[in-house]
Amino acid sequence: MKSILILIVIAAFKLSAQQAQLKTVDFVDLKKYAGLWYEIAKIPNSFQDHCIKGTTAKYSIKPDGEITVINSCIDEDGDLDETTGIARVVDKKTNSKLEVSFVSFLGWRPFWGDYWIIGLDPNYQWAVIGTPKRNYGWILSRTPKLETNTLNKIFELLKEKGYDPKDFEMSKQ
Repeated sequence: MKSILILIVIAAFKLSAQQAQLKTVDFVDLKKYAGLWYEIAKIPNSFQDHCIKGTTAKYSIKPDGEITVINSCIDEDGDLDETTGIARVVDKKTNSKLEVSFVSFLGWRPFWGDYWIIGLDPNYQWAVIGTPKRNYGWILSRTPKLETNTLNKIFELLKEKGYDPKDFEMSKQ
């Protein structure tokens, strides 16, 4: 009986460890990834609380390999809110694990957040962004809307990656 209990605990631990590992896409061509993306859905977060619609992200590759990130949205007052940051590639083999920073003190960036590309359309028409702890997530598209069948496919991918699609709220464009 004791050995069966130990086997159950080991199996549960292995399953938990596999669930905890978030797999990214195999490779991202950053030149194809660069450009404008529309936010289709997100897991609500405090740093986007003021955004009510029109959320986009624009990525541009700098000569030094860093990526300029310009996030924008329309806030509660109807004003355009724009934030500029930097992304850097963490996993140069796949380019699918990045970190982003929107805080700079005299050029020093003390805070970096994970930005992992966990789903990507072969033609770079949509992307799914996640973090290892699964506390943040975004669905992005090259167009302001996605077809229902594409969105359902993305929600299935999120389930496979250990996310609950119900945690995502649709964004207004």
